[in-house]
Amino acid sequence: MSVKSDNFFMDSVKDAAAGGLIALALFAVLIGMKAEVASGLGGQLGIVYRWGAVAVAVAIVFGGRLLLNLFVWKAETPVTQTAGSLMPNLQSLAPLGKYAMPIFLVLAVVLPFLLMSAYGARGSRQYLDLAILVTTYVMLGWGLNIVVGLAGLLDLGYVAFYAVGAYSYALLAEYFGFSFWICLPLAGILAAFWGIILGFPVLRLRGDYLAIVTLAFGEIIRVVLLNWYEFTGGPDGISGIPRPSFFGIEFTRGEGGFADTFGLEFSSIHRIIFLYYLILLMALITNFVTMRLRKLPVGRAWEALREDEIACRSLGINTTNTKLTAFALGAMFGGFAGSFFATRQGFISPESFTFIESAVILAIVVLGGLGSQIGVVIAAIVMIGGFEFFRGLEEYRMLVFGLLMVIIMVWKPRGLISTRNPSITLSGKKGKGISSDLVQEGHG
Repeated sequence: MSVKSDNFFMDSVKDAAAGGLIALALFAVLIGMKAEVASGLGGQLGIVYRWGAVAVAVAIVFGGRLLLNLFVWKAETPVTQTAGSLMPNLQSLAPLGKYAMPIFLVLAVVLPFLLMSAYGARGSRQYLDLAILVTTYVMLGWGLNIVVGLAGLLDLGYVAFYAVGAYSYALLAEYFGFSFWICLPLAGILAAFWGIILGFPVLRLRGDYLAIVTLAFGEIIRVVLLNWYEFTGGPDGISGIPRPSFFGIEFTRGEGGFADTFGLEFSSIHRIIFLYYLILLMALITNFVTMRLRKLPVGRAWEALREDEIACRSLGINTTNTKLTAFALGAMFGGFAGSFFATRQGFISPESFTFIESAVILAIVVLGGLGSQIGVVIAAIVMIGGFEFFRGLEEYRMLVFGLLMVIIMVWKPRGLISTRNPSITLSGKKGKGISSDLVQEGHG
């Protein structure tokens, strides 16, 4: 190794050591000391010292900083070039993308039967609930992907349409006695209407200004739901939301129920399996509609708007209608997901629709790869499904969440799936993937 490489390595170690010292100063208080009720002190609060956890956190910061210095941030050095050749290249896996979606689809269809055979009716309940949650976020991610990934409009208030769909279903079912199958399309239509309302004021805004307005819109909806007590129940929420039925057959015990109609032994798992297939079907419809729209003129107008709005106007494309259609369709699918959330929970309140929900959905879209449908699925499984298994480590969940986001954004700044098959190319060749580095803001 040359003298230059030795100096570069030592400088990297010193920089990583400095980062470790800063982490030690922060984590010594945040992680090292925890206030707990001490049994030996008559129920009084005491301080528990956890220096082992601090050492692990500091080691992670030191090692991560060192690896970033050696392999990512110093691309001009020979050492980095050698390491770069060893880094996994997801571009080479692009041809596998066309097989990924059918594999995920088959696995999703047979998942309840696999869980039932492995854990039984009782043991599979928690995993089916988790699968329902993940699929709900997949649908939300695909809906937001229309606005952010295809049209290039940064939306930080997407949870507002999620809330509109949930409250629309709950209020229509409570005041008018409508069934789920009637409330579902109405909730989507109302959410699309609010999407158009949001779209009109932001037609001239871009970038950070658009993000601020959409963030404010999401907070306005949440505050209205929180304070309009006579209509929405305020912080108490709405309870007793009716459950969906299987073509009029309720999942109840006794004569006329689902189990009695089909000659099965009654089990509460039947309703959970039905809800799983219901949200799976809704998510697949969202994906199908999105993929079809991308090949239509409106989908190509979205992509043109994303790449360059000025050039889009010069081509004679009506950017006003293009933005409104993107907001309306994305909001509609968010409303559908919200109505399902309401019927699944049986209870909703404004606390379920905070800004952190919008941030999580946007993170799924960004980490999966803007404009990538399969990327949203992978990101939702990792972020929602993966972290549910670490719910017991609630002190470290957000720390690990932030760490993983930093790693992915440094390693794959364009998202996990940064290439896609374009809807149209100048060469006319089908199946040709285009790198996200060649398009505006990495929206491949």
